[in-house]
Parts: sequence; structure tokens; C-alpha cells
Amino acid sequence: MSFEANLKRLGITLPPPPEPGGKYLPYRRVGHLVYLAGVISISAEAGEWVGQVGDERSLEDGRAAARVCALNALAVLRSVTGSLDDIKQLISVSGYVNAVAAYGQSPSVINGASELFVEVLGEAGEHARAAVSVAGLPKNATVEIQVIAEMRG
Repeated sequence: MSFEANLKRLGITLPPPPEPGGKYLPYRRVGHLVYLAGVISISAEAGEWVGQVGDERSLEDGRAAARVCALNALAVLRSVTGSLDDIKQLISVSGYVNAVAAYGQSPSVINGASELFVEVLGEAGEHARAAVSVAGLPKNATVEIQVIAEMRG
């Protein structure tokens, strides 16, 4: 099944790709590799997830915020060629969790993004990953991720 057909089967509608929040590109393509700028957990369609995990946000809120980031990342990847079916595989995901000091569950939070990628892309969505807690993110977003993907042709 194609990735686009899988989105429909799952009932997932991607938001428009987020606009850059500064003077940078939303992605840079180098050969078959696409490097995404960080995408945060804010989307008009999927909600606005702001605040720190371990304070005003729970682990489950963080997972939902990471899922919003994954939807935003897929929207950017679709904008590269016009179709998710041109993704060969995800290579790496770096996840940043806006969390209280000494928060140790950032990998569990970023699982919200990783699980969505595998849900939509199957084996092609499996990836290497880092997941860290940070003291703050742009617009007080709960989560931010960066993705590197390999595209077909």
C-alpha cells in the first residue's frame, strides 16, 4: 500500500507545511537526502501544544505534541516532491522535549512521533533517534523534532 493511501486508510489529514519561524529554509535537499528544519508542536489543524512536560503538561500530552510534530514533518516531506510515496526511508529523528529540570522520560515523549512515522510509513518509517529534554523551545512549544529522510529519485 502506498504511504498516501495509508494516510487515507488511517483517517489522517496532514496540515499545510509550517512556515519557517525565521530566516531559514524548511528543508534542504542534498542528493537523495532531505534535511528538515525543526518542526514544533503547533498546528492550526492539530492543535497548539505549548508548555513544559512535568509541569503544566503530562507525559501523554508530550506524546500528543510529538505526534503533531510528526504530522508537520510529514507535511514538509510531502512538499518536497508532492507525495509521501517518494520517501524511501527515514534515517534519523532528533527530538527535543520542553521539560522541567531532570526530566528523564524524553524518549517516551518522542515515541509519539516515532510511532506515527511507523504507523504511516511502515518499515520505511523506522529510524535512528535522539530524544533530549531542554529548558525551552520556540513559542514555548512542548516538542520539536528534526528529521533526515532519504527520497526516491
